[in-house]
Amino acid sequence: MATPARLSGTGLTLAYDQRIVAAGLDVTIPDESFTVIIGPNACGKSTLLRALARMLKPRTGAVHLDGSVITSLPSKEVARRLGLLPQSSLVPDGITVTDLVARGRYPHQRLMRQWSRADETAVAQAMRATDVTDLANRIVDELSGGQRQRVWLAMALAQETPILLLDEPTTFLDISHQIEVLDLCADLHEEGRTMVAVLHDLNQACRYATHLIVMRDGRIVAEGEPAEIVTPDLVRQVFDLRCEIIPDPQSGTPLIVPEARRRVPA
Repeated sequence: MATPARLSGTGLTLAYDQRIVAAGLDVTIPDESFTVIIGPNACGKSTLLRALARMLKPRTGAVHLDGSVITSLPSKEVARRLGLLPQSSLVPDGITVTDLVARGRYPHQRLMRQWSRADETAVAQAMRATDVTDLANRIVDELSGGQRQRVWLAMALAQETPILLLDEPTTFLDISHQIEVLDLCADLHEEGRTMVAVLHDLNQACRYATHLIVMRDGRIVAEGEPAEIVTPDLVRQVFDLRCEIIPDPQSGTPLIVPEARRRVPA
């Protein structure tokens, strides 16, 4: 008998006040996968991620973490198993980069065990991995959007959880830093961590994901390995985009090439 996945949701109805965003969702995050959730704007991607992270309580159904309903677990216990990089976060006034990254260690603090050498090491490693060590003493509010995004990612890494959820982690980043962040996520995945990310760029999703969840209008319309499920028909159905799909010359993964605009003869 197969061991159940560590993170899953069954019968999820997700809503904000009276507005239902998704209904009847069943989702399983494969252990040690790099799962990417994709779909058009307002299809429910980030809402699903928030439910998986216990930031949004389902109207019906339940999210399960390690066999328990996630809402039944103490907050610190969840935070030791599951980390989240939200889409936007409020930065405390006047906080330095090091102090913000150090907040990722909060779930590991105990009444009788405060800051330790292990905490120091985790913070330093997270800052090196995200290339923010040189910003250590800078005030977070003074950084560019891309720099702030990398600092928030460092805080999530310092949490040292086996599962990491990222809501649009490449927001505000130029293309080179987008690739750096996604390469870092791929490295973390290869080290055995379960990664779940919401992305907008379908080609990046195909290149990095080992498992895709494709959404439209609050429904999951396809899931599986990119090479198995990404077809011109699927892209047209989900994104209303006509395209050709060819092998990525660098990675061999599906590469979506949009149909060219027909030029009017001069």
